Order: sequence, then structure tokens, then C-alpha cells
Amino acid sequence: MKMLLPAILAVLAQVPAADYAQRREALRKALPDGIVVAAAAAELPDNSRSIYLQDTNYLYLTGQSDPGGMVAIGASLPGGEILFLPRRDKNYEKWHGRRLAPEDADAPARTGFAAVEPIETFESRLPKLIEGAPRIYTISATPLDQKLRALLPVRTFGDARNAIARLRMVKSAAEQEAITRALEASVEAHRAAWRAIAPGLFEYQVAGLMRKTYNDRGCEMDAYPPIVGAGPNSVALHYFHNSRRMDSGEVLLMDVGAQCGGYAADITRTVPVNGRFTQRQREVYQLVLDAQQVAIDAVKPGVTLGRGMANSLHTLVKDFFDSQGKARLGKPMGEYFNHGLGHHVGLDVHDAFDATLPLAEGMIVTIEPGLYIPEENLGVRLEDMVLVTATGGKLLTGHLPRAPSAVEQVMSRKPR
Repeated sequence: MKMLLPAILAVLAQVPAADYAQRREALRKALPDGIVVAAAAAELPDNSRSIYLQDTNYLYLTGQSDPGGMVAIGASLPGGEILFLPRRDKNYEKWHGRRLAPEDADAPARTGFAAVEPIETFESRLPKLIEGAPRIYTISATPLDQKLRALLPVRTFGDARNAIARLRMVKSAAEQEAITRALEASVEAHRAAWRAIAPGLFEYQVAGLMRKTYNDRGCEMDAYPPIVGAGPNSVALHYFHNSRRMDSGEVLLMDVGAQCGGYAADITRTVPVNGRFTQRQREVYQLVLDAQQVAIDAVKPGVTLGRGMANSLHTLVKDFFDSQGKARLGKPMGEYFNHGLGHHVGLDVHDAFDATLPLAEGMIVTIEPGLYIPEENLGVRLEDMVLVTATGGKLLTGHLPRAPSAVEQVMSRKPR
């Protein structure tokens, strides 16, 4: 943990301070009738089983990964924004290391905020801060939101999450670069797993190898708990136990991605444990691959991901599966596709989004159809990341093989 935080800060610094300033300016324009007040995630209690994870809305607006901070943004504020940080605490720093404090002379330069003030003065400054703001926007249902509502019972409050989500949906050039770094490390983790997979190994051994691979490439943690499920576990959508031994004749579904510099990757592949698909496994796999390609080919500005929406990619894939006949129990194949088609990826693996908005240029989403047939202990999911461009979708993870013959070819090159 002592090595983790500086590593994250170093990579986050690759996102220019000007980008953060532009985000805050865009938020002021989106919510011109008030001020936005957001806080860092609460510090965890002192226990060895937890790590500190910053609130990603606060991180998106400030670039600050330390606990204890707060930001106020609004046209009525002097300079339009103020960053509040805890004063220096020698006892805290003895345990957790030195952190930026408002009394540091270089605090404005390092944060991009002209005004960096002690958070201990926030409550006394509050009446002046809200003087010209008809509305106070917070991240609803957080401790800060509840505290402000108690302090200011007659003021009008709003929720800033949707306005921030709309900004987060479109990824800047620096964000695209950070996500690319995470996905490249994740691709290498999948390749390493393919070369190692063999009957008799345990799922957790594969998960451990994948983690080591992207940690060795400078990624600080998993973007989400690895899902590594063989045979009957391949049909469980979010199977995190990774405790079963895999056997010859089964498939292994690996939904594993890295977090690098705060940004996530999300990739899924399904491979044969013994290196060769059975005829039935190949049949189902090819159906999922064809459905995924139908969706990828249809990605463009104006389409949607969700069920029941206009121009829905999910509906396109569901209809494709249903058009391919029925499974062995007579059910339409589409009934075995029982989850969403994809989601946005960014600071969170399931990144913030406004469900009412269609895809637009600069968004990065996953396309992840799957078929899960419990009566056959057979689950197949393929998940790739796609950048929405002005003219269509750019497949970002296509260099990790998807065709069944290409998967088998890679797996046949295992070292002795």
C-alpha cells in the first residue's frame, strides 16, 4: 500500500492539469444556477484487509487521489473554484506518507487550483460560499450531502451526478491513452494465461498469473475482481470464487482486466482447457463471435446499448441469437443471452453514463455478448473494447485473437 499511492499519482499526472480545469469549466456551464460541492471518499478504518479507493467523480474533477479533500465549483465563487485539503498532520504522515497540504507553497501549481484552502475552514466559509448560489449541487446520498442538508435545511439541493456522468462519457485524448495502456497490459495477461492453461490447474492459479502479468507492466490493481470460471462455473455471470480445478473437455471463461493509473480495461475470452474446442463448444463459440461482430459493425454515433431503446445494439444481438434457431431444450438461443450487451469504461470499469444519451464520438464501450447454457455446463462470453468514432466503431482489443482457430493456435504454443 505504501508503494501503491505514489504509483497512481505518477500516472494520473499524465492527464494534463488543463484537462481537469476544462472539466470543471464544463461543469460550471452545465450547472450555472449553483455551486457543486464534492468530497473525496471517506478514509477507511485502520484494517489490513482494505485499500483506499478514491471517489471517481471527485478524482475526475480534481486529479487528487488522497483522502480528506473537498472541491467547490461554481460561477459565483472567486475564481470559479476552490480546492479544500487537510492541513499537514505529522501523525497521519508517519503512517501513510507525506501528502499535499494547503500550506505548501506549490499546492496551486501542483493541483491546478488558484485557491487551495484548509478544509478545516470549510464550515466557517460556507455562508459566504453559498451567498450567490440559488442551488447547491452535491453527489447525493454521500456523507457530505447529508451533512450539508442538515446544516442548510432551507436551501435547494440538486444532484450533480448526471451532469458529471455526461462529461465522463466522452474520453479525452489523455484518457484514451491511459485506457489503452490498461488494455494492452490486460491483453498480455490473457495471452500469458492461454500459454499456461492446462487440465488440473485451479482457476485461482490462472487469475494469479494474470494479475502478476499486468502488475509487472506497471498496473496498480485489478479493474474488478477477476472472473475465472471453468466448466459449470462458466455459466455464472459474476463468478469470483476462482476455486475449482479445471478439467479436460471444459471451457474456461476469463473476464479479467487491469487498472492502470486509475483507468480500467475490461476483456473477456473463453478458451478450451485442453487447447481444442469440441464440436459443440465451437458451434456455440462461433455463434457468440458472429453476434459480437454484428454489434461491432453497427457501432456508430446515435445508436444505444440498452434494452428497449431506439437503435439498440442489445436488441440487434438478441434478435440475431433468436434467428439462429433453438438450443437442445427447445428454447430460443436468445434466452441464453441474459445480461446487457455492454457498458462504458473509464475511471470505473462500469463507468458513469447517462442512459438517455446515445453513443457519441470519443466514448469507449464494451461489446460483450454471451450464451450461458447451464444444462450443458457451457458458458461463452466474448468482450472487447470499442472506441466510437465519427464514422463507426474502432475495435481496440482486436489484436487478442477471437476466432476459435486462432485461439487454438496460440494455446498450442505452450512452453514445455
